[in-house]
Parts: sequence; structure tokens; C-alpha cells
Amino acid sequence: MKSFDMNPDYDLTKARRGAVVSRPEKNRITIWIDNDILEAYRSHEEKTGKGYQTLVNETLRTAIGLGDRPVTEEALRRILREGLAHQ
Repeated sequence: MKSFDMNPDYDLTKARRGAVVSRPEKNRITIWIDNDILEAYRSHEEKTGKGYQTLVNETLRTAIGLGDRPVTEEALRRILREGLAHQ
């Protein structure tokens, strides 16, 4: 293991381990997701610019009836494109 010197000007006496930014509205969990599902979400991540975890959250909200946010123009266009592609 490589050793390196710490800058002596840094005072870490009150430092704590853990998340850099706390997110009280979110909880960290471990979940097993099938590889094909994860790949699909990551593919949508690239298309939408949203992180796959955000997309999973949105899907879960909709599935349990909490997806009451109004549909954005961007989302409506995507839905229509996907629907037309499957015809």
C-alpha cells in the first residue's frame, strides 16, 4: 500500500466518516435488481439525462400511485414516440 503525506495545515480532529451531503428525504438501501432491468434503466439514463436511480424512483412512484406530478411536454413527447414505435 502506498503511503502519502497529509498537509499539516489540515485539522481533521473533528472530522467524521460518512456521506458528504446528507439527504434526509432519502434512504440508502441495498436491493437486488436483475441485470436486464438495470441495463434498460442505464440505457434510458443516457437518453433522458436522468440518473438510473432517479428513473427507478419515478417508476416506483407511478407503480404505487404517487406519480401525481403533471406530465411534462418532454415526457409526453417521449411517451408518444415510444408508443408510435411499437405500432
